[in-house]
Amino acid sequence: MPWETWSRQPAFWLVILLLLMNLAGFILMGVDKYKARHDRWRIPERTLMLIAALGGSVGVFLGMRVFRHKTLHRLFSWGVPALFVLQAAIAVYLLWLR
Repeated sequence: MPWETWSRQPAFWLVILLLLMNLAGFILMGVDKYKARHDRWRIPERTLMLIAALGGSVGVFLGMRVFRHKTLHRLFSWGVPALFVLQAAIAVYLLWLR
């Protein structure tokens, strides 16, 4: 398909949004870990969870594992995977069952 056709599809923009949210989640986990190690102002947990809830759950989860950050916090160790399962269920519903 030509670019003009792809760029008019809502699914295309949804994929772009999800990629950006996951990249943002991964980067923010790394930045927060850096700030935690250097005793600087931190990124609020609410912001990190918001990024995960808005589609960046995979990026936040990978950031948790790669940077070994917030892995002992129940909100993150249980909440981020739960958000991913919820988002995957919604995607399955929208793509296949609808």
